[in-house]
Amino acid sequence: VQLVESGGGLVQPGGSLRLSCATSGIFFSIANMGWYRQAPGKQRELVAAITSGYRTNHADSVKGRFTISRDNAKNTVYLQMNSLKPDDTAVYYCAASYGSLSKWDYWGQGTQVTVSS
Repeated sequence: VQLVESGGGLVQPGGSLRLSCATSGIFFSIANMGWYRQAPGKQRELVAAITSGYRTNHADSVKGRFTISRDNAKNTVYLQMNSLKPDDTAVYYCAASYGSLSKWDYWGQGTQVTVSS
């Protein structure tokens, strides 16, 4: 099983990034997928999730700015991040679950997002 994030980097406040998480070895079409982030000294938090049925939820802190989506043909989940703020600086991880959105079966290695001028 592999979950490989990409698309992170350094961006100025107000800018955009699109994160991708390419998966292999999982039954992607029936998996719920999520994006988490962890900033230095803080707990890991759920940013957004999308179910196998394409239902989405986003953390209040990112609503209206971030959008999670998935492409079952490519076994890939995305996180479009707009209007980025310095507080969005963190390592972003994708996760996969065959069950509830509070128990994740697989994790990626993370990609760094830094928002700074």
